[in-house]
Amino acid sequence: MIVSNHGGRQLDEAPATADILSEVVDAVGDRVEVYVDGGIRSAPDVAKALALGARGALVGRPVIWALATGGAGGVQSLLDWFAAELRRTMALCGAPTVSDLDRSLIRRWMESGDG
Repeated sequence: MIVSNHGGRQLDEAPATADILSEVVDAVGDRVEVYVDGGIRSAPDVAKALALGARGALVGRPVIWALATGGAGGVQSLLDWFAAELRRTMALCGAPTVSDLDRSLIRRWMESGDG
């Protein structure tokens, strides 16, 4: 299953994928793998999606930008950068493996009491 808000263009008040991802993951349980699309622009975004329960994250827009500006080499550079940044993000979170990324690493701003 792919959780997507289709770039938020369809409905003015559509929730961000990050806001509903864990709810979808909980609803489907182990019956379906869940992937997320929308709002993924960096490796920390991928780490957050994985922590919220996604099996993977789709990074279409950054790939298109890289292709448009650097061709196939630009895409390869982007993917290499994503991999290095994901490893760095995981290290900074104290998560040696992808399975160590979990919801305890996520603090939603609205839930924090700061807003």
